[in-house]
Amino acid sequence: MATTNTNRWRTIDIVIASIVAVAFGVIFWAWGLLWNGPLAGITEPVRCVIYGMWLVPAVLGALIVRKPGAAFYTLTIASLVSVAIGTSWGWTLVVQGPLEALGAELIFAAFAYKLYNLPVAMLAGATAGVVASVYDAFVWYPGYSWATFRIPYILVTAASSLVIAGIGSVLLVRALAQTGVLDRFPAGRARALV
Repeated sequence: MATTNTNRWRTIDIVIASIVAVAFGVIFWAWGLLWNGPLAGITEPVRCVIYGMWLVPAVLGALIVRKPGAAFYTLTIASLVSVAIGTSWGWTLVVQGPLEALGAELIFAAFAYKLYNLPVAMLAGATAGVVASVYDAFVWYPGYSWATFRIPYILVTAASSLVIAGIGSVLLVRALAQTGVLDRFPAGRARALV
């Protein structure tokens, strides 16, 4: 008797993950204008309260597609799209996006790609936030104090990512599932994540 590999990506998985990635690549471009424009006057780590927005595609992609590599694929493509459009961070996102994505991907892998609930999404978001902020601490803020700047920066970013990327992605999947657009995915058929 033949068994089906539930971890194998279907064409619809690639298409939807790509759509989410491209949409967020454009959102990243616009978010970057806001981040470096009106929000630039807000000092770090206070501005990091909204940092989690940069990590939504990783958690959202994984919650929708529910296959190995979904978090990595979605955030990496979103980062590359934002680089192609043009951002103030330029090529650094080619490295940072995949690193952040790996943070979320490792959490879904730790649960053997079988658990896609609120606590796992929150943990994936927070872990991606830690990876992102540690990267920032070394690349963008190397001369800053660990005690007064970098540790608070990492903690605020992780908390933001837990809420915005973790909880926000779960709420977004729930809303999308209610419309029926995710009916071809386990997330849509369940109609709710716990």
